[in-house]
Amino acid sequence: MSAFRLLLLALAAMALSGCGEQHAADTCIEVTTPGDPDGRDGMVWIAPGSVTLGSLQFFPEERPLREVEVDGFWIDVHAVTNAEFERFVEATGYVTVAERNGAGAGGGAVFGPAAEAQNWSDIRQWWRHAPDASWRHPQGGASTIEGREAFPVVQIAFEDALAYANWRGRDLPTEAEWEFAARGGLDREPYVWGSEVRPDGAYLANHWQGEFPYRDSGEDGHAGLAPVGCFPANGYGLYDMAGNVWEWTRESWSGPGFRVIKGGSFLCSDSYCHRYRPAARQPGDEAYSTEHLGFRTVWRGPPPE
Repeated sequence: MSAFRLLLLALAAMALSGCGEQHAADTCIEVTTPGDPDGRDGMVWIAPGSVTLGSLQFFPEERPLREVEVDGFWIDVHAVTNAEFERFVEATGYVTVAERNGAGAGGGAVFGPAAEAQNWSDIRQWWRHAPDASWRHPQGGASTIEGREAFPVVQIAFEDALAYANWRGRDLPTEAEWEFAARGGLDREPYVWGSEVRPDGAYLANHWQGEFPYRDSGEDGHAGLAPVGCFPANGYGLYDMAGNVWEWTRESWSGPGFRVIKGGSFLCSDSYCHRYRPAARQPGDEAYSTEHLGFRTVWRGPPPE
């Protein structure tokens, strides 16, 4: 893996990562796979408006503040799931980037807790490239998505996410659309739920608890990736706009081949990063996939009648 790609993974890990124990896995929403790929089932209408993007409180890449106007659009209530992506693959025969290029040439990045981290700039202590990783085997060939139909699909490159969106007659969100939706009407607040990281002690997103990168204690009810919709929705009725998985946007990062990813993930640790927030942003390598990066789609059609 190239040094630059490792650097991008380091940035993502820093940005990687609650629902409190009162929001355990048995309270996750019931997920169904829509019957009509062209329908609006499972989407929420976001009315046009203005939003302040970015933050001055946290990291340099989130600055400056930008005031933007956003047209109305529809967006998925939750990240695309394994079941939804499987339906796309079965209908089209699509082969993801991680599954192409022959034995040993594909794959993606897989996280493995470090036994001892001595050099915080060397993320190879907790990330590795798994040539047999794919959306069906998100942590390498021995892993499976069996029984995880309601989990976000991961090991998805930008091209894969866009192919799914196009199949459904949709698109990937711009950064402004994504952040506008994530804020849920709470302009300039640091979190999608407001000003406090854990109001009344509750975890309101799936992120890392414990000493990173050794052990995720799962105090939020989930050690590792969670099914979609296990934490309270934001003000627009959208789930997991913070934590669980990073999400692709259409927005280009500086330089070709990279896109802005948003939202943080289940790996976001407060001791190593703090990016399960709407303003957080990082570069994602278009041609590479990881076990903590997924997506949701948008449709820029007319509002509901």
